[in-house]
Amino acid sequence: MIQINKLSKSYEKNKILNSIDLEIGTGEIFALVGSSGAGKSTLLNCINGLETYEEGSINVDGTKIETLNEKQIRLFRKNTGMIFQNSALIERKNVYKNIAFPMECWRASKEEIKSRVYNLAELVGIQDKLQNRPDELSGGQRQRVAIARALALNPKYLLSDESTSALDPNITKSILKLIRDIRKEFDVTVIMVTHEMQVVQGICEKMAILENGKISASGKVTDLFLQKPQSLKKLLGEEEVELSKTGINLSYRLCGKKNDMHVIYDLSKIVSKPINLIDTRYYNMGVEKICDTSINISRCDLSTVEKYFLTNDIKFEQL
Repeated sequence: MIQINKLSKSYEKNKILNSIDLEIGTGEIFALVGSSGAGKSTLLNCINGLETYEEGSINVDGTKIETLNEKQIRLFRKNTGMIFQNSALIERKNVYKNIAFPMECWRASKEEIKSRVYNLAELVGIQDKLQNRPDELSGGQRQRVAIARALALNPKYLLSDESTSALDPNITKSILKLIRDIRKEFDVTVIMVTHEMQVVQGICEKMAILENGKISASGKVTDLFLQKPQSLKKLLGEEEVELSKTGINLSYRLCGKKNDMHVIYDLSKIVSKPINLIDTRYYNMGVEKICDTSINISRCDLSTVEKYFLTNDIKFEQL
């Protein structure tokens, strides 16, 4: 478990992190999200001991990072694997040597290295590329090598800093599936810095939104997408919906396979008039699909519409 208390970090006179409080549970896939310059990569580097900080504390499995000396920090980082945006592979070394590099630094035996490299290469699907150099690989293959290298020392924590932002959607999807499978097989805790909402929705269980060095919202991904705090709306690029000044404005949510157009059709039928549709937004939360819809109805139809929603177990609220 990672517990962060009142963490503050500055560069010269600029406060990058301002009194951060956060808890990341063991085995979670956790997202740190925010716009560029919000402080998410700095926070990640504080967690893995690459950055120092002026105030506060980071407690990882009972160890306070700020109390460690240089030798202890090196041992601490052995339990942390990093995946970077540009893969950060050693271009002059082939794939085998890139994956083996962390184990060579810790002076593992050649037999141990060989076994581990071949096992990891097969796990990430690049077993046929071990003799290739990084410049002979595609973007997705390079990231698979980076993931294998990050797992070389069997870490407890896997940290990803925008590792899918340069990949196309299909490759991103395959990398996210790989990370999900790795979490399950190795029981690692995954922390992902990202600005891509499809990554958050597709793989992450919890998230924290950073805004100007502070956490503006945190919690389960599904809960935050249901609550829609203003900071999340900004990241999604959603403008405020202009509500009608007459009648009644309602919003309702559909989860799973329920069809929004069927609801609109049913409501039009029971009130015997067209329904004024204000706005509809769709989200994919892993395997679950969510649809948020806002409508305007006549005041005299309110009780009929409410009865329909209650009968069909549809969540709704008056705006």
